[in-house]
Amino acid sequence: MERDYLQEIENILASSISDSEKKEQLLQYHENDIADVLDELEPDEQVKLHKILGDEFFGDVILHAEDIGDVVENLDAEDAADIIESMDADDAIDVLEELEDDKRAEIVKLMDSDAVNDIRAIAKYDEDELGSKMTNNFITISNTDTVATAMKKVIAEAAENDNVSTIFVLDEDEKLFGELELRDLIIARKDTDLSKIIKTNYPHYNAKSLVADVLPELKEYALDSYPIVDDDLHLIGVITLDDVIEVLDDESGEDYAKLAGLIEEEDLKESVLKSVFKRIPWLIILLILGLIQSISMSGFEVVVAALPIIVFFQTLVLDMAGNAGTQSLAVTIRLLSTQDVSKKELFKSIFKEIRVGLINGLILGSLSFGVVMLYLLIADKGVKTDAFEIYDALKGAGIVGLALLTAMTLSSFIGTIVPMIFMKIKVDPAVASGPFITTINDVTAMLIYYGLAALLFNIAF
Repeated sequence: MERDYLQEIENILASSISDSEKKEQLLQYHENDIADVLDELEPDEQVKLHKILGDEFFGDVILHAEDIGDVVENLDAEDAADIIESMDADDAIDVLEELEDDKRAEIVKLMDSDAVNDIRAIAKYDEDELGSKMTNNFITISNTDTVATAMKKVIAEAAENDNVSTIFVLDEDEKLFGELELRDLIIARKDTDLSKIIKTNYPHYNAKSLVADVLPELKEYALDSYPIVDDDLHLIGVITLDDVIEVLDDESGEDYAKLAGLIEEEDLKESVLKSVFKRIPWLIILLILGLIQSISMSGFEVVVAALPIIVFFQTLVLDMAGNAGTQSLAVTIRLLSTQDVSKKELFKSIFKEIRVGLINGLILGSLSFGVVMLYLLIADKGVKTDAFEIYDALKGAGIVGLALLTAMTLSSFIGTIVPMIFMKIKVDPAVASGPFITTINDVTAMLIYYGLAALLFNIAF
């Protein structure tokens, strides 16, 4: 039977045992499970839970809360300041950003100056810079230390910094020298030369590096911690695996937003006007493309008048062209975002997607030809001014089949080449997704469809 952790925690909080006993029992649970209960508590009960858990553990709990801002707002400003002081600087920033301006200012005034300085050291970087994602939770030793001295430093610092699996080594000028795994330090003998177990070619990154540029590399290394340095190679912070996961989650949210044609992910708390400004640029571009499509459609009025049955299959051709283009787009964006791609690989990808679109178009075009041909024969509908003949049905079905073949091939090419062009002009390739590509493919597929109709039925404009 599966354990009900939430009920167990609620029972502990409701019990008549002392606060110290409650804390001892609650420490056996993960912070996330306690946070689930925290979200259900009344404000006064949340205050009592803080009293039971203490600043540091309660701080770990609220980081998992559904609405961090509401929890902190319910606390006394001095208590909130003590809790935030106990957090890593990057987590403290996340909490402060959830608060109203007045509450934030009040809490910051009450915080220790060292904690505020740590926060400002991270907050000075832009959101798209790696420095904004780093933490001050790390341990350092000197490259001149002995094994015994290094171990003493680690034990002393572990009380304040729990990110101990990777230890960073500094030289005489306090610059990053290398990295040492805690496991290697533990099993090393006292007389072992520390330099023999230090990795001096460990990857490190400048705090001003763009997150989007280094994220693929961080994913490939999959390390517990990555050292972040300034321009002079002084160690100023680290990026942990948790930070990388959080960044990946943020990137996913941004990519999802871009699928809707947005420049960036919207915040539910932002004003209506701000949301409008985020959406309007791409909507204007899509409006222009939509007008081009409508104007182009008006040019085929003669074709529609002479062959009204063709309108029935327009959606089929446009939708399948859009689907093919979206598939190629997804493959291309993944290729561009996960590795440094050579020109040879880009051309190989373009050629591959064209072939895939051609083969899929050939298969689906053939299937559509047969189905449309059968429908036209059964429906007995053809050219408006002439008696219906099998030859007319053959041409009508041929229009759909050939349009699918041509449109899907061309859409696959567009879905591949457009994000590459965006990357070349320094625009995020993901912006080329969603409505943008779909609209371009709609215009292209429509021109192909009605152009073939006019050609095969000799309809003059």
